[in-house]
Amino acid sequence: MKKLGLVTFMSGLMLSTSLQASSVYVRDIKINGLERVEPETVKSYLNIESGKAVSQDELDASLKQLYATGLFTDVVFDFSNNGQLNVEVVENPVINKRVFDGNEKIDDSLLETEVQLAPRSIYSKVKVQEDVQRILDVYKRSGRYAAVVEPKIIKRDQNRIDLVYEIDEGPIASINKINFMGNNHYTDSDLQNEIMSKESRWYRIFSSSENYDPEKTNYDKELLRRFYLKRGYADFRVVSAVGELSPDKKSFVLNYILDEGSRYKVKDIKIVSDISDVDTSAMMDEVDIENGDWYNADLVEKSVNNLTEELGKKGYAFVDVEPELVKNTKTGELDLTFHIKEGARIFVDRINITGNTRTHDEVIRREFRIEEGDAFNASKIRASRKNVENLNYFSKVNIETVPTDENKADINVDVEEKSTGYFNVGIGYSTVNGALVRAGVTENNFRGLGQQLGVDLSLSERASEYDISFTEPYFLDRRLRAGFDLFSTSTDYQDEASYDSDTLGGRMRLGWNYTDDLSQQMRYTLRQDEIKNVADDASMYIKDEAGKTTGSIIGQTTVYDKRDSAITPRDGYYLSFGNDVAGLGGDEKFFKFDGKAYRYYTLADYYTFKFFANAGYIVGYGGENVRLSNRYYLGGSTMRGFDTAGIGARDKYTGDALGGNWMLYTGAEMSFPIGLDELGIRGRTFVDAGMLGKPDGIDERYVNYSDSPRVAAGFGFQWLSPMGQIDVDIAFPIVKEDYDEIENFRLNFGTRL
Repeated sequence: MKKLGLVTFMSGLMLSTSLQASSVYVRDIKINGLERVEPETVKSYLNIESGKAVSQDELDASLKQLYATGLFTDVVFDFSNNGQLNVEVVENPVINKRVFDGNEKIDDSLLETEVQLAPRSIYSKVKVQEDVQRILDVYKRSGRYAAVVEPKIIKRDQNRIDLVYEIDEGPIASINKINFMGNNHYTDSDLQNEIMSKESRWYRIFSSSENYDPEKTNYDKELLRRFYLKRGYADFRVVSAVGELSPDKKSFVLNYILDEGSRYKVKDIKIVSDISDVDTSAMMDEVDIENGDWYNADLVEKSVNNLTEELGKKGYAFVDVEPELVKNTKTGELDLTFHIKEGARIFVDRINITGNTRTHDEVIRREFRIEEGDAFNASKIRASRKNVENLNYFSKVNIETVPTDENKADINVDVEEKSTGYFNVGIGYSTVNGALVRAGVTENNFRGLGQQLGVDLSLSERASEYDISFTEPYFLDRRLRAGFDLFSTSTDYQDEASYDSDTLGGRMRLGWNYTDDLSQQMRYTLRQDEIKNVADDASMYIKDEAGKTTGSIIGQTTVYDKRDSAITPRDGYYLSFGNDVAGLGGDEKFFKFDGKAYRYYTLADYYTFKFFANAGYIVGYGGENVRLSNRYYLGGSTMRGFDTAGIGARDKYTGDALGGNWMLYTGAEMSFPIGLDELGIRGRTFVDAGMLGKPDGIDERYVNYSDSPRVAAGFGFQWLSPMGQIDVDIAFPIVKEDYDEIENFRLNFGTRL
C-alpha cells in the first residue's frame, strides 16, 4: 500500500512500480476523515471516476483542486493493492468566534467590514494572513504605521476554533515636517494653508490632518495644482511628493518638489466652432475671463461649463468644449481659444456610487450636473466632481466612465469618507470683552444627509452667548438652504451706556443661488430684548427704554460674491444688500437697510489691498422711535482708533453712548509679509473713516452730537499662532470730536482647537 500526499507529488508522484506506469486502474474511491463535508462534494473536485484508469497528471490536478477549496488542512491519496483509491482528508476547522483584542483607537465595526473570515466560516491560513494585512492597511490609513497584528487560535470541541487578532496599535505616525522646494513666488506658509496635510502640533489633538496618509498626499498635489493654476501659473506641476518614514515608524517628513513655471496673462480670447451654424460672437458673453487678466483655470473651467450649458439650451446636446492655450514664455502671455467640437453621441446609463458608508447616495447624486439618461458631457462630469469635492465630506473622490453599450456609458463614483464633525474649545482675551471661554460642536454632515448642526457657547467677563443652528441645504429636494437659529445673549454695557442687555430669540432662514456667485436669503426673526440693571445716574434716554420689548422682523439679503476665497481672499470683490421690516406683531416698528462692498487686490503676489465700505439706515414708523438695541454703533472692531461705541451721540452729563440711525464706515487696508510667514505672521497698515447719524428723539441741549466724519490710521499684525488667531492693532485718530472715546491699542486673542 502506497500513500501519496502533496509533498509526495512535489518530490515525485507514484514511486511504486504500479504508479510508474502511464496510468492506474481505479476500481473504487473511498473518502475518509470527513466531519462536515459530504463525500459527494469531495468527489466533485476529483478528476477521477471509478472503473476507469487515471494518469499521474490527473491525480496531481485532483489533489491541487482539493487543496484549493480551502476546506482541508491535509489531503493524502492512498492506493490499496486491489485498486481502491482511499482519499484521506483533514478538514479545516470552523471559526466559532472572531475577536479583535487590543484595538482601542479603531472600533470593531470598522475592522469587521475589512476582514474576510467571520464566525461560521472555514478557517484558512491564507485568508488569515490576508486579513492581517487588511487590518494593517486600516491602521496605516489612520496614520499608525507601527501597528502589529498577531493571529492566535484557541481550539474548541467539534473541530471548532476561536480566532483572535491580537493588535498592538502603536503610536500615530504624524507629520513632523512639511518641506516645499521650488516655490519661488509663494512661501511655505502660503502653501501649507492650501493643503490637507498639516505638521503635527499639540493644538491639533482633535484633527486627523497631521496623520500621514498617501491618499491625502495625492490630493494635496491636486490642491497645489489648483492653487497655482488659479493664479496664472499655467505650466505648474508637482514634480514629486514623497513621505519619508522615520526609522522608529512614528513620524513622517513630507517633501513636495514643485516646478512653478512662468506666470501668464491672457492676451487674446477666441471661440472657434466646428459646428457651422453656431454664432461664436454671441457666445463671448458666457466667458468669465477677460483680456489682460491673469490666467485662471477655475474661470476657464467655469467658462467651459457656461458655453456647454448655453449650447445645450440652443439644442446642441452632443458638444465638447475644449480650452486650448498657446503660451509665450518670453512675454508671459497666452492666447486662449475655446474650441467647440462635435461630441460622441453617448448617453449616461447609470450613475453608480460606492464607498459612502455614512453619507446617503442622494447627497452625492444631487451635486451632479448630469443625470441618468442625459447626453454624455465631459465638462459637466468635471463640474460634478468639483461639486462633490467641495462638500468637504470626502478625502477622496474618483469618477470613472465605463462604456456599457454602443451608445451608453456608466459613471462610477468612488468616494472615501472623512470626519465631518468638529469640536472646538477656546480660551482667550480681548480688550473689549476681557477673558473669554468658548466651546462648540459642529457637524457638517448630520445623519449623513448633508445637514449642518452646530451648538456654541461663549462666556466672557462682559458677555455670554448661546447658539444652536441647523441648516438643510436641499429643502424640499430643491437647491434651497433652509434652517433655523436659537440664540440667547447677555451683555454688560455699563462702561459704554450704564445698562445691561439680554436678548432671547430665534430665526428661520431660506436661501438659494441664482448663479454660482449670486445668492439670496430670506429670514424671519422673533426676539425679546431687555434693558436692565440701569444705573441710577444713567442717561434719561436709557432709563426711558428700560424693560422688555418684542421684535418680529422679516428681512432679506442679496449677495454677489466674486472673491477668489471666502476665507483668505486675495482678489475679487463682494457686494451685499439687505433690508428688514419690523412690525408684523411685537412692539418694534422700523425699516432697516444695509449695504456692504469689499474689493481685494494683490500686488506682486504678496501685498494684498482691501478696500471696503459699509452703510446702514434705520427709521421707525407708526410713531415709534428706533430703540437702543437696534441702532448703529461705531468704534472698536468698526473704526479702529476709537473705543467700542466711541463715536456718535453721547449724553452730555453721563457720557452714555446713544448710537445712531444711520452709519457709514469705509477704509483701506494693506497686508504684507514681514519675514515671519513661516510662523503665520503678516503685517498690515490701514486707514478707517466713519460717520454716525443722529438717533431718534434726542434733544441736542442734553446730547453731544455731530455727524461729521471721523478718521483714524494705524498699523498692526495678524498672527495665526499655535493658540489661535491673534490680532494686534495700534491706531491714532486723525479727525475726531472732543467727546469721542479713544482706544489706541486693541488686542484680540483667542484659541480654537
